[in-house]
Amino acid sequence: MENLKELSLKIYGAMFENKKKVELEEHEYSFQKFSSGVKYLDYFGYRFIEQNRHKKSEWGKKAREGHKIMWVIKGRRYLSQIFDGKYKELKK
Repeated sequence: MENLKELSLKIYGAMFENKKKVELEEHEYSFQKFSSGVKYLDYFGYRFIEQNRHKKSEWGKKAREGHKIMWVIKGRRYLSQIFDGKYKELKK
């Protein structure tokens, strides 16, 4: 598998260009949507999820202001965030 940063940035790019699918390792994967309209993609145990702009959190506020935010989650752990194209690993 490509490294997580490269993979995340590729998914982020497709997500915020409003593509329906993204090609990863020669296979196409479709974006899904929750009932809230929030887009996400599941890939080998990782979930790449758009920030919900309706949340009352600081991140929700930033999304409403037009920032493009995506989270990378595995299980219940937030691994990284991409904020306006900048990748950041989240360390505990």
